[in-house]
Amino acid sequence: MDILTLTYWQRRRLEQQLRSTLDARVYRRTLAVLEVASGEPVPAVAHRLRVTPRAVYHWLAAYADDHRPDALAEGDRSGRPTLLDQPKRELLRDLLAKNPQELGYPATTWTVPLLQRHLRRRSDLQASEDTIRRELRRLRYTWKRPRYRLDPDPELRGKKDAYPQAHQAVAASERGSGSG
Repeated sequence: MDILTLTYWQRRRLEQQLRSTLDARVYRRTLAVLEVASGEPVPAVAHRLRVTPRAVYHWLAAYADDHRPDALAEGDRSGRPTLLDQPKRELLRDLLAKNPQELGYPATTWTVPLLQRHLRRRSDLQASEDTIRRELRRLRYTWKRPRYRLDPDPELRGKKDAYPQAHQAVAASERGSGSG
């Protein structure tokens, strides 16, 4: 594909998509098509957008097939399948319902490394911490850091109790009437 020529309406629709899209990928692809159609060389456009020239050629071909701006949108990608199938998800959900101490761990709450270790022992699953975190997000679990609460210092407590509070009934009877 040497030169892409656009009609007035094709250019206008692409510019409209450029103004209205919220997806950065669609914006970059649309911008690439518009710049190449304006006469910019593909390697220069690719360098400016920090992609390979091959990617720009791919976007140009996708648009040139039917001249629709939505051809530049991200298509569905299968991606890598998750390591956690349904039985392992159920195992993770059951684990989260239990206290780690019930299973012999010296911890009061689950951490991602502890879940990872338990899943490795229980189901031979070599899941990364990121995989476990993604699955926890899918299950809508949120994490909160534990807050350590120390008992107050007994010496400091004695100093605070040095001035006992006044008895409210006695204090009220000694007040005179009036404002303030």
